[in-house]
Amino acid sequence: MMVDEDNTTTCSTPLDRPEDAQTQPNNEITEERGRLKSVVWNHFKKRKVDGKDKAECNYCTRLLVGGSKNGTRHLHDHLKICPRKKFKDIRDMKQNILVRDQQNVDSMASVNAYHFDQDESRKELARMIILHEYPLSIVDHIGFRRYSTSLQPLFKMVCRNTIKKDIMGIYDHEREKSMHAIEKNRNRIAITTDMWTSQNKKRGFMVVTAHFIDDLWRLQSRVMRFIYVPSPHTKDVLSDVLLQTLLEWNIDRKLSTMTVDNCSTNDAVINIILDKLQRSTLVMRGSMLHMRCAAHVLNLIVQDGLNVIGSCIEKVRESVGFWTGSTKRRQRFTDTARQLHVECTKELALDCKTRWNSTYLMLSTAIEYRDVFFRLSQRESSYKCIPKEEEWEMASSICERLALFYKVTELFSGTSYPTANLFFPKVCEIKIALNSWFTSPSDMIRSMAFKMLEKFDCYWNVIHGVMAVATILDPRYKIELLEYYFPLIYGDEAENEIQKVRDTCYEMIRDYTSGRMGREGTRGTCVSEDPQVDDSLMDFERYLSQKKKGGNIKLELEHYLEDDLMPRTLEFDILAWWKSNGPKYPTLQRIARDILAIPVSTVASESAFSTSGRLLSPHRSKLHAKTVEALMCAQNWLWAEIKGLSSTVDGIEANTFQNILDDSDDEEESCVTTLGESENHS
Repeated sequence: MMVDEDNTTTCSTPLDRPEDAQTQPNNEITEERGRLKSVVWNHFKKRKVDGKDKAECNYCTRLLVGGSKNGTRHLHDHLKICPRKKFKDIRDMKQNILVRDQQNVDSMASVNAYHFDQDESRKELARMIILHEYPLSIVDHIGFRRYSTSLQPLFKMVCRNTIKKDIMGIYDHEREKSMHAIEKNRNRIAITTDMWTSQNKKRGFMVVTAHFIDDLWRLQSRVMRFIYVPSPHTKDVLSDVLLQTLLEWNIDRKLSTMTVDNCSTNDAVINIILDKLQRSTLVMRGSMLHMRCAAHVLNLIVQDGLNVIGSCIEKVRESVGFWTGSTKRRQRFTDTARQLHVECTKELALDCKTRWNSTYLMLSTAIEYRDVFFRLSQRESSYKCIPKEEEWEMASSICERLALFYKVTELFSGTSYPTANLFFPKVCEIKIALNSWFTSPSDMIRSMAFKMLEKFDCYWNVIHGVMAVATILDPRYKIELLEYYFPLIYGDEAENEIQKVRDTCYEMIRDYTSGRMGREGTRGTCVSEDPQVDDSLMDFERYLSQKKKGGNIKLELEHYLEDDLMPRTLEFDILAWWKSNGPKYPTLQRIARDILAIPVSTVASESAFSTSGRLLSPHRSKLHAKTVEALMCAQNWLWAEIKGLSSTVDGIEANTFQNILDDSDDEEESCVTTLGESENHS
């Protein structure tokens, strides 16, 4: 193949004669004495090569014999098969063609000038691989190469190493943009960190993500690092990696909270980080830095409860396993359900014991088919494991109770994480529900409630403080929500607990107005620099300033709490409310911007219920650690940019992450398959 100066491919077909293979640098266009009459010369140039007449194709630059005695038949034949003729007008002559507006799938096609750009096409190919987790080797796949050529024959397909360099270039560029976005953010940054595992070598990776609310009051998140961490993953190793990330991105003095999973190693990591950071730059001197992942807490609570009542679930599990054990049994189950007119569109699926959500889904579906199981037990002699009536009742009772946890965990772990104000009411509901289960007539339900409450209380006191403040900052709830829930939770101690939350609010306002957190424009200078002022009573001046400041602190908070509550509508946008009410409550607005950005969970919805950790896709887990980091980080940054530009791209929902593993024909079937595959990974 030959490559032109514009990096496009040309044809390497042999010339008509051996002497045509030599093209000298001093080729000249022939000056014709007479006018060339054939229309074929609109597509060829006359040249002299080594003293001989040649005809050079305007499109592929091939040289053919061009003497007047040779005729033009061979030139006409060449035009019929010239591989580049039909694209020459587009590339060189700038012919107008129909081009659809790619930003709007419904737009009318319009006439525009189209210019092929090899470099831009390479960038789009690299972005495609990053966004959708395609393997780098896709550029070597024959099918993909043929498809690309059919779309644009001018595009010169690159090799794997070249596309890797392009990806690293995108990573470097997007990293600078993300660092700038975080750097220019004037408010605090909340951090989440979690561990990922590769599937083939079982290598551990730490992902560190920053969460904040930008100047337009939109929730933003950026993956800062996706770091390979060699074993062993000790507290010293993890804390060192985390601290280096904070320093590299220059956010060690802008932290609000760090949300991590609940384990002793993470507790130790946070303590080490606190010792190495300047506490005066942290909110309330770092007392609120450590946040525990709410989804992980709920997972631990439910797992403890299911361990107590596992025997009641076993009979249902055996029945489901029996009727999903073969295609013939599945078909018979389906036919029986149709005969009984059971209106349930869910497919019967066996659960994965390490994922409590799959147990909940299995129970909820099996209960819908209760009559089908009974009918089949009368017709199938080998079916011996049908649950008894009391076991069905127990399964129904368990399923009803797990429904609350399932809905709350889905809320906490959505791909678009909720603002922190939504956390507290849901946790209060769980606390009250667990307390009420003690009145159940079933010994097993009471035992389950006891184990779950025991685990719940381990975390309640360490997570409810900052989240209660977030609830107060919700103008639909304010202090009234605490006044409703706390008597149900604390009884006679409710007033004392409410006052503790009030005191926390006052202390935070004091932090945000005193300037001791090192924020620009917030220093509480109280001594005049006027030389005519008597400085002999400087301490008295400070006293008056602090007294006045304390009054202002109370005034702003009390004024906010005394205002009427906003209507509790689903369309209410708390970020938009605080954006517009900043002039009225300036200090509270700054606090709200920091607190509402705190994520209550470290995990996305697909792994919220899992105890086995998060996994890299098979093809990415085989790559070098630096390449993996570039792919994972750039993917996050590019999706953030796409979602910020539009909710749809080319008619496809941009809010939904799409990758190579998304293929499915049926939604329920996809769910079942995912659970089965996850069981193998566990």
